[in-house]
Amino acid sequence: MKNIEKNYNLAAEQFAEYGVDAAKAIKLATSIPVSIHCWQGDDVVGFEKAAGGADGGLAVTGNYPGRARTPEELRADFEKTLSLTPGASRINIHACYCEPVNGKCPDRDEITYANFKNWVDWANKNKIGVDFNPTFFGHQRHLMVFL
Repeated sequence: MKNIEKNYNLAAEQFAEYGVDAAKAIKLATSIPVSIHCWQGDDVVGFEKAAGGADGGLAVTGNYPGRARTPEELRADFEKTLSLTPGASRINIHACYCEPVNGKCPDRDEITYANFKNWVDWANKNKIGVDFNPTFFGHQRHLMVFL
């Protein structure tokens, strides 16, 4: 810890030579929410299908072991990440992370608020914002738009 403080003070002195207040810059930077993407926790598999997955040739993180397999596991992973992340945070949820309602997860053009209610309730409980991404990749209906 002593080395970290020593190095910070040295850096702060160097930034001050250029008119930058390091403490003020850190305070400003940590006040800006950073959105953490859902796919970082499960390799873009999502929860919309039993088999899972945003298919269509995506190569993101390499099918890493230990990925979240359920929304509950992904939320727990987010909680751990947020506990270790300084400053303000948000999460970004793709449409393929919808949750079933009455045992059914609809196609992406049929999702409703109900499919994301658990995410909203969780975010409210944890006092973080949610960004929504419509997931216009790896889906046949959406791929047709680009052909």
